[in-house]
Amino acid sequence: MSEKYVVTITRQFGSLGRPIARSVSEILGIEYYDRDIVDLTAKKLALPVSTISDYEESAKSAFFTMSYPLGMGTTEIQDSIFATQKKIILDLAEKESCIIVGRCADHILGDRKNIIKVFIYAPFAERLKNCVERLNMQPEEARRMIASVDKAREAYHRHYCAHSMADKDYKHILLDSSLLGIEGTCDVLVDIIKKKFPNE
Repeated sequence: MSEKYVVTITRQFGSLGRPIARSVSEILGIEYYDRDIVDLTAKKLALPVSTISDYEESAKSAFFTMSYPLGMGTTEIQDSIFATQKKIILDLAEKESCIIVGRCADHILGDRKNIIKVFIYAPFAERLKNCVERLNMQPEEARRMIASVDKAREAYHRHYCAHSMADKDYKHILLDSSLLGIEGTCDVLVDIIKKKFPNE
């Protein structure tokens, strides 16, 4: 029986990390987890999916502080969400080979032997173009989203992992998706994964 492996993908907003991750999973024939983790967390905590999404990736950000200046138990809720997602991620990685997008999975699974940790990024201009052309955003809306989501994801990652999302000391691969696009980046990752896990 083949040994299980996990690929974690952390990404900048608009870098096309999600479609790249999905394509890699389809080619390799392994599971892909992203929003599914939000759904599973919502069920376990008996909270609406929208509530989980609102609390995700807001740790210690300016928005989080301004929105809840008196605490109001929000840190406890967020910590509970993180703890639940951590258990889900550990369970998924134990169950089968898979790709997990975001949610500090690279940190949570960092001690595993069979893991490849990837960070996907792209220049601002390319991410802006992706948001406008692929997500049908207006340019100003896209600029705001790139800035706010990047800031929130970075704050969340630093809060729970104590290092930057893009810190090369905690990643195996850092890829600029604008160099080869979705298909080309996917091909590179698939090739690396197959070389690393040839018998899987």
